[in-house]
Amino acid sequence: MTLRQQALDEAASVLERCGGHLIDGDWSTDARSIDITEPAQGVRIGAIAGGGVEEVDRAVAAARRAFETGPWRTMAPGERTRILWRAGDMIEARADAIARLETLDVGMPHAKAMGLVCGTAEMFRYSAGWCTKLHGDAADMVMPTGIFHSYTRREPAGVAALITPWNTPFALAGNKSATALSAGCTVVLKPAEDTPLSAMALAEVLREAGVPPGVFNLVNGRGDVVGAALASHADVDKVGFTGSTAVGKRIVQAALGNMKRVTLELGGKSPVVVFDDADIARHAATIANGVFSNSGQMCVAGSRVFVHRSRHDELVAALAAYARGLKIGDGFAAETQIGPLISDRQLRRVEELVAAGVAEGAQAIAGGIRLDQPGFYFTPTVLTAPKPGARILREEIFGPVVNVIPFEDEEEVVAAANDTDYGLAAAVYTGSAQRGHRLARRLRAGTVWINTQLVMNPIMPFGGFRQSGWGREFGLAGVDAYTELKTVITPA
Repeated sequence: MTLRQQALDEAASVLERCGGHLIDGDWSTDARSIDITEPAQGVRIGAIAGGGVEEVDRAVAAARRAFETGPWRTMAPGERTRILWRAGDMIEARADAIARLETLDVGMPHAKAMGLVCGTAEMFRYSAGWCTKLHGDAADMVMPTGIFHSYTRREPAGVAALITPWNTPFALAGNKSATALSAGCTVVLKPAEDTPLSAMALAEVLREAGVPPGVFNLVNGRGDVVGAALASHADVDKVGFTGSTAVGKRIVQAALGNMKRVTLELGGKSPVVVFDDADIARHAATIANGVFSNSGQMCVAGSRVFVHRSRHDELVAALAAYARGLKIGDGFAAETQIGPLISDRQLRRVEELVAAGVAEGAQAIAGGIRLDQPGFYFTPTVLTAPKPGARILREEIFGPVVNVIPFEDEEEVVAAANDTDYGLAAAVYTGSAQRGHRLARRLRAGTVWINTQLVMNPIMPFGGFRQSGWGREFGLAGVDAYTELKTVITPA
């Protein structure tokens, strides 16, 4: 049996077993439905229940009961550690099946899906360690009225609504859930309606691992219905969202009603700066993968490459050769290096942005066209000479498209790199360690890579400056975002 057929069989099984919402430990469906389309072939493969306000209310109520009266918040931290660690082991044991669902749902190469699923298993193990380490500080306060003993407590924020996107659905749903659960929160997860399959597999894992009923809930549905209802819900204490900046702003507005805490990981227009002393032969593939990986559907995609004018033609030639050599196709084919875009809608948006850039003077050195075949494929594209201020340089593309821009000196390139509404990530390629660290200080981005890209690990915080988001995920900062800090004072 082929990987594709295995994935189709597993998808049918998940939809039959689950197919809707996990609320208070039980699966349920409703009359609404949303079709699931496989991006590699552009065909419908099934449907999920599409929830509404009623399902959101039930899920939030279950999460609230579980938080206030259930065992999760008051459970011994070591027991929560064991449950989350068990979940990580179960994800790893089922990695093949989950990765097949992810490839079917998203279109990414199966090897990449496997890496992301195994990374999510490790995220659960990492998060499990925080359960026993969320402690406060203590101090004696000597005051004219006496001596007082004071200490702080880290307490879970409450009910956390987690709203996740379609580009790496299992990893993002798993990473957010692991963090919120490690802090003692209860969860309502709303996965992207385009890619719901692996989120239901995650829900099954957590239930089987021992997460009590109501602690983890899942509601499928449209973002403008289910996501909006969660963001505005008066009994949700915390929202964790990854997605577009436009939707992030709507979530902020919706959260004002009860002043719920919000963490936002939003869009990016990441600059990559290549100096004249960079080892282009060594790093060209890394730079290319920094924008073409996952078909460019990454918030950290390095879509603006600034290269010293003396090395411009050399880098353009290397990137174009790499782009032309990438094997495009079905993510289940062993030779595939780049899969389809997620939908016809996204394909048309990438087409339109590239066409607009070319109309304004940019030159397509490689790619720039959709493939004339079933599925939503766009060729890896290298553009040069984009017009300053063009949409292709300002807007997040979320497709396999890179703009290459020459520069003359450091001051010029720092100004150009920072000339964006975003600030999620950046990269610097140089033979000078001193210059690399100097640029890391000057670039306005939450993560700066030096002579590498796309390297991430849960031990280090991740998030953006400016309109790339609020707060951080991963590390202690990520766990802190799902807690409240309380001060306790008593006479000594």
